[in-house]
Amino acid sequence: MGTTHSERLTLTIPEVAAALGLARSTAYELATTDRLPVPTIRAGRRLLVSRAALERILAGEDAQRSITCERTV
Repeated sequence: MGTTHSERLTLTIPEVAAALGLARSTAYELATTDRLPVPTIRAGRRLLVSRAALERILAGEDAQRSITCERTV
């Protein structure tokens, strides 16, 4: 039971970098220093980002509001 690329709920840092128009190394630096505009999820050594959170940021919603809404649900 595999999931296609578009069905995944999380994105890798290189995928986030592409969506934001950043260099991969810049995105990793921002993610590891908690300066990426979306919260990161650490899964072992991997860093992931919620696809929904990134889409909200790209749609122009406030980053802090998005984080608060996710935590209250």
